Amino acid sequence: MEHDERDGAIERTTMRKVAWRTLPLLMLAYLVAYIDRTNISFAAVTMNADLGFSATVYGIGAAMFSISYALFEVPSNLLGDKVGPRRWLARILVTWGLLSAATSLVGNAWQFYLVRFLLGIAEAGFYPCVVLYIAGWFPPEYRARAVSRFYVALPVAMIVMGGLAGPLLRLDGTLGLRGWQWLLIAEGIPSVLIGLLVFLILPDRPETARWLAGEERAWLVRRLARDATEAAEGRVRHGWRAVLHPLVLLLGLANLLNFVPVSAVVVYAAKMLMAFNAWSVDQAGALVALCGVITALTTIGTGMFVDSSARRYFLAYGAHLIAAALGLALLSSATRGPALAVSTGYCLFMACSQAAGLLPVTLLSRLLHPGERAAGLAMGNTISQLGNFIGPVLFGIVYDASGGYRMGLAAIAPVPLVAIALMAGRTAGVLGPARRGAGSEVHGLG
Repeated sequence: MEHDERDGAIERTTMRKVAWRTLPLLMLAYLVAYIDRTNISFAAVTMNADLGFSATVYGIGAAMFSISYALFEVPSNLLGDKVGPRRWLARILVTWGLLSAATSLVGNAWQFYLVRFLLGIAEAGFYPCVVLYIAGWFPPEYRARAVSRFYVALPVAMIVMGGLAGPLLRLDGTLGLRGWQWLLIAEGIPSVLIGLLVFLILPDRPETARWLAGEERAWLVRRLARDATEAAEGRVRHGWRAVLHPLVLLLGLANLLNFVPVSAVVVYAAKMLMAFNAWSVDQAGALVALCGVITALTTIGTGMFVDSSARRYFLAYGAHLIAAALGLALLSSATRGPALAVSTGYCLFMACSQAAGLLPVTLLSRLLHPGERAAGLAMGNTISQLGNFIGPVLFGIVYDASGGYRMGLAAIAPVPLVAIALMAGRTAGVLGPARRGAGSEVHGLG
């Protein structure tokens, strides 16, 4: 009993240290990542008019990021696995920060397409590389909460964007730059600085962490080694073959369907909310920021719920997507209704769909054998990213054809329900029996 209590004390202390030494910087990196890939939604308030972009042109340009991101996802993550996540994440951050700022220089549609395509190449592999990194530090029963605390940067980014968009756009004319150019430059530079911090501060693996005491380091290395031998029993263990594993394909396709409406709403959010309620950019930004707070709480709660069992991931995913579909339906039906209905539909959809987005890749990190994680995580996220291309393009085409947002919302509203049907039909055969220890006690990260 005394030995067990000592091991429990070492475990709690170790995991608390690991969480505080790794997650805040990863969260900061993801915050600037999400800002740099989606700040185009606020830049579009004036950029589209300045450059003469139609909704279709804007939608294609916004979505070009996802095509290149998907194409280079698997090779990027495999390279990151070889050179070390610290170096690779630093490279990703610096190059995408420079390209995000360079978006301010575009003058026509083809330049817009090109820089968004290059931005996707630069950022490719970031999210699965972070999940791979977390899997190398956190045992399975800690992993979903660790990812959720990193993933909470996404709603925090919504808060930051909502607060900064109005003031930055009002810099219009300062030093001869338009407001949307100031927004893209000011929100791109921090990525470069954070990339340097990642290279200098983030430890590569537990064996090299000087801030862990000897017994803490030994416990963590031993625990991760034990989990590696027990992971994904009976599943593929052949590296590149993981990209065709049924579990990878299933979860990637389900999240693709989730990301179709998410990406459409995200890249049109500012202009859409302003059009629905005759709001200013500051009012639209305030709602985006408020929604960020709600999404952050939903994300943290989701991570705490699913950690104790792999099957809880599927339950949470289905529940979130049902709520997201309801939010989309409300938003679509309330386009000419009261501001409260529009705000409620928007926040319900964003909070639930974004929280659901963290689950598939995190579940793969738990179920795939460590030898398949780099390729499997990247492939799952690659498939997901195709939804981020389809959503904005589809939405832009429907907007140009109908002259409004309502038909576009109606077109994407049923998509989350298709994802639920897919998961319900395939879960039992793919997941199989519950993993050993799936009901084990859940511990806190401190």
